[in-house]
Amino acid sequence: MLSRVKKTCQRIFGAAEEESPVITPRDWAGKLAHNPVQRIVGYVTSLFPILSWITRYNFGWASGDLIAGLTVGIVLVPQSMSYAQIATLPPEYGLYSSFVGVLVYCFFATSKDVSIGPVAVMSLTVSQIIKHVNEAHPDVWAGPQIAITVAFICGFIVLGIGLLHLGWLVEFIPAPAVSGFMTGSALNIVSGQLPGLFGISGFDTRAATYQVFINTLKGLPQTKLDAAFGVTGLVSLYAIRWACDRLSKRYPTRARWFFFMSVFRNAFVIVVLTVASWLYTRHRRSASGKYPIKILQDVPRGFKHLGQPAIDPELVKALAGELPVATIILFLEHIAISKSFGRVNGYKIDPNQELIAIGVTNTIGTLFGAYPATGSFSRSALQSKSGVRSPASGLFSGAVVIVALYGLTPAFFWIPSAALSAVIIHAVADLVASPRQAHAFWRVSPVEFAIWAASVLVTVFATIEDGVYTSIAASLALLLVRLARPRGHFLGRVTLRSSAGGAGAGERDVYVPLAPSKFLMNPHVKVYPPSPGVVVYRFEESMLYPNSSRVNDAIVEHVKAHTRRGHDMPDVRSGDRPWNDPGRSSEAEQDAEKPLLHAVVLDLSAVSHLDTTGVQALIDTRTEVERWADRPVEFHFATILSPWIRRALVAGGFGVGTISSHAHEEIAPVTRYHDQYIADPQHADPVQGAHTRLDDPEASIIVAEGSARPSSEGTVQSARDDVSAPLMLPSTPFFHLDIASAVRAAESGVTSSLMESAKYGA
Repeated sequence: MLSRVKKTCQRIFGAAEEESPVITPRDWAGKLAHNPVQRIVGYVTSLFPILSWITRYNFGWASGDLIAGLTVGIVLVPQSMSYAQIATLPPEYGLYSSFVGVLVYCFFATSKDVSIGPVAVMSLTVSQIIKHVNEAHPDVWAGPQIAITVAFICGFIVLGIGLLHLGWLVEFIPAPAVSGFMTGSALNIVSGQLPGLFGISGFDTRAATYQVFINTLKGLPQTKLDAAFGVTGLVSLYAIRWACDRLSKRYPTRARWFFFMSVFRNAFVIVVLTVASWLYTRHRRSASGKYPIKILQDVPRGFKHLGQPAIDPELVKALAGELPVATIILFLEHIAISKSFGRVNGYKIDPNQELIAIGVTNTIGTLFGAYPATGSFSRSALQSKSGVRSPASGLFSGAVVIVALYGLTPAFFWIPSAALSAVIIHAVADLVASPRQAHAFWRVSPVEFAIWAASVLVTVFATIEDGVYTSIAASLALLLVRLARPRGHFLGRVTLRSSAGGAGAGERDVYVPLAPSKFLMNPHVKVYPPSPGVVVYRFEESMLYPNSSRVNDAIVEHVKAHTRRGHDMPDVRSGDRPWNDPGRSSEAEQDAEKPLLHAVVLDLSAVSHLDTTGVQALIDTRTEVERWADRPVEFHFATILSPWIRRALVAGGFGVGTISSHAHEEIAPVTRYHDQYIADPQHADPVQGAHTRLDDPEASIIVAEGSARPSSEGTVQSARDDVSAPLMLPSTPFFHLDIASAVRAAESGVTSSLMESAKYGA
């Protein structure tokens, strides 16, 4: 009874009675379900990387972290207030973001070098979001509330991406795209700070880059006294850095001293200009309360905005359209920076954990009134060069920010705004890609250089949002084109011999394209095609639904061009000839010298995935070439990388010893009507000896018996005993370990076929 039920189910589902052993979903699920408690515990502990190193913390690490933390903190204080100016926020919000960033990140970080806090590109994005919301809803929400809401929502989005381990999504945005919009954003920031550097006002500094630059040039005659502080500060910053670099090369033994002198140039210039501002402006306050130059004035002492953030649902709706670009910039810049420092300093970061760190930092930061914070390249480089030993250096940087918030705010009153503009321009200018870097993009890939250039131009002439979307869209389009239009090559044989010579010199066959590029190998090397009737093809991409038809087109066209028909069509009456056959009278003479097709060898060494459409394309290819050859054709597969690819091929009837030709068979039809329901009478005629499916009386399956030759890979010693065992599974003799063994098996079939034909001919 059970056997009858089993056979009935096999007929319903179209399963073979004896199938080759393949991987199943149970095997995949078994790996996931193995020791679930340990996996859960490991996942929870991985959320707090500090647990893996805090027990080994020592005084040696503490000294390095102390120096690096204090150094970064001294730079962080003036930079954070400057970046708050970019975001059109009061300066204290930059200090809030700085404190929370460096403090919280150390508990969740997988990078010792990265410093979290306000950054220029994110600050510019926040300013544009504030501008967008205020234009759509004037005087409804204050700028700080908008910025805090952005930090809260984007933080939760990034936190969710990290917890779900979706950090691989970041990989879809390549380095040229990131460099492109960062370069464009840096130019945008620089142009927006030039008016403040010269004391020029009267136009929108958040407009497109080219407009701000033109308006700045027009306003140069209205330059104010602020330029004396701004230009002096900017020139001093570059002069100090240049002098310290030259002195470091001239006196290498004192290079570390000159390094720290260069590091403190921001703080030094701000202190000097603040003292100068105080000396000049303290007695020159007008009756209306204005000073001759623009200064920060009141900076609140301590944390004045502690508490639960006020998240207005209407505000969330108003800025919903701006959240995607803010989220992308929030995690994209951080991941790119952390990967760079991990690669240079010999450790590997966990992108998912880094996203969790960014998410937690920004969500907790809203309790302190912080606006969005992410990784800073300049401060991270400074921290790395200062000799940081662990993420705990953020605690010392946070202490510096606390001291500034509670002890230095009266001095911040006199900081010239032009001096902060100079600090911003000096820091952001390093984000602009150098000509050497742009040329490197061109040398590696001209197409990616075009993406980089388009991203820069769109950011400069439109907005940073358009630049980000342009770079991402162009990168994804390029990826899809490369996936849908991959390369493939028909291969030939080259015999390599050892240069050592002598009796023991070995030789081996390698397979290269029949028409190799002169930029890949010596063009004078002779490439020999495989035996007549054998086609060897290598596909250089996974066989998926966007590109599977290219395999079919390439193989079928090559077969029709290089082999002859198995049936002489010129002798067929025009009424019996297919409508799409031109019926050349000279076809027999033209094809007389061509061989008959015997076997197709597919090299899958570059194929990592094979989907249903890809299997169907292979079935269609087999059907078309067998119809052309008028005989069964062997399909051999070399270097199968995945058991799931093997499973898919077996499901399509490939690899087994018996050569099965399903003239009209779909592995997974779009509707329940298979090919036989729509085939014309010429292509649906039943063949004598064919098996008929019970559920489709019109369908016909041709089953041709062929020689089930064993694979030629040989045997190896079994791991369980000392006897020899075949390397490949005997149930699928047409699956081979490498391309050489696959071609040998195919060519042996050609020889056997020719000998059999000669025998019957005699």
